[in-house]
Amino acid sequence: MTIDYSEKIPNNVGLAENRTLQRALEQWQPEFQSWWADMGPEGSKGFDVYLRTAVSVDPKGWAHFDYVKMPDYRWGIFLAPAEPERKVNFGAHQGEAAWQEVPGEYRSNLRRLIVTQGDTEPASVEQQRHLGLTAPSLYDLRNLFQVNVEEGRHLWAMVYLLQAYFGRDGREEAEALLERRSGDADNPRILGAFNEKTPDWLSFFMFTYFTDRDGKYQLASLAESGFDPLARTCRFMLTEEAHHMFVGESGVGRVIQRTCEVMNQLKTDDPAKIRAAGVIDLPTIQRYLNFHFSVTMDLFGADVSSNAATFYTTGLKGRFDETKIGDDHKLVGATYPVLEVRDGRLVSVEVPALNALNEKLRDDYIRDATAGVERWNRIIEKAGIPVRLSVPHKAFHRKIGPLAAVHVDPTGNVVDDATWARNERAWLPSAEDRAFVSSLMGRVTEPGRFAGWIAPPARGINNQSVDFEYVRFG
Repeated sequence: MTIDYSEKIPNNVGLAENRTLQRALEQWQPEFQSWWADMGPEGSKGFDVYLRTAVSVDPKGWAHFDYVKMPDYRWGIFLAPAEPERKVNFGAHQGEAAWQEVPGEYRSNLRRLIVTQGDTEPASVEQQRHLGLTAPSLYDLRNLFQVNVEEGRHLWAMVYLLQAYFGRDGREEAEALLERRSGDADNPRILGAFNEKTPDWLSFFMFTYFTDRDGKYQLASLAESGFDPLARTCRFMLTEEAHHMFVGESGVGRVIQRTCEVMNQLKTDDPAKIRAAGVIDLPTIQRYLNFHFSVTMDLFGADVSSNAATFYTTGLKGRFDETKIGDDHKLVGATYPVLEVRDGRLVSVEVPALNALNEKLRDDYIRDATAGVERWNRIIEKAGIPVRLSVPHKAFHRKIGPLAAVHVDPTGNVVDDATWARNERAWLPSAEDRAFVSSLMGRVTEPGRFAGWIAPPARGINNQSVDFEYVRFG
């Protein structure tokens, strides 16, 4: 199979001159296309979608908008521009020149980091593949498809690193990324959150707000890596990740706005009456928030982690905004607080900061995620409704680490099994909640029209109007 690399795979990595990489991609690209046909957005093959395509890394090239048929999307390979004289900024190799090749002694750990990040990208496409069938508007359908193709491009970015720098092992890992399946009992995705179902659009908006925000923090940490090709790849991926979080934050905000409008029209806060009017009540939105936030908490890994310490000390993965932190960037003798359960209570204990890097990243994330929830609260406040949404305690509903051994309520109190069982339906979405939300889902395909449970956006995409024909059905 011969590929015109400048046309089919826009890139800035010298792909046309790299015969070894060409041969690897000539084998992998058809497998990717087959995976996309099987597991990509259902029923979208003939649609013309108004998509943003990256064709270069300069400001004019990374956001090129036009109608594209989904299978013909040009998944490119881009690294952010190189920084001359870039150094390793942390760990044992601090001050050394950043690595342009994989250091042999760190090969296995570096490959593991790339594979874990790479595995999340096709997983989310698989989780969201049925959502197009129930899109609340053409605007939202287009945003879903934009997220999907960019997750596909992020997969390409990680596969490029595997195939360009890891030889046969990398090629085998690249193939395995297309073989695992989200939620599959025998061959699931690596991280738990990426095996959860995304059955409805409220789940999708919460996922893109909370879980894609974890992606922002993981990518930002990898963008500090001493391995320069990984750092440059992740810096460019971050430019696209921002749109995914925008889809989530604005999506949930529009659901809240519509709910508040109906609450004021009906002059009630009774969830049953609000549901009967065809919108999602605020307590249900809070339960969805609790679920998606808590699942994302586990993505950061164990609170105390020797692996995180190793990745940092060896210069493979830094902290969020590493170079802006005013310490020695080696963390010699430094400590950081983590939570433990003692005598039925959560207590904060100091542990070596090197071992608490996952917890530090989790705390950075929580501050960011909480700020967005406060923006949702301003929508409710503006509507004159005396309700506030809140982020649950970080120990709530945890499934990994020592906190998984106990039940913690949303405010941070350790509770017994009976208390948890009595309150679980008030804290997390029930089967009935999910069935109700699913009952509202139905595809709206007329330009400018929106489903009754969500408000229109304030503006369209790329200066287009809200009633622009974002998707043309073939």
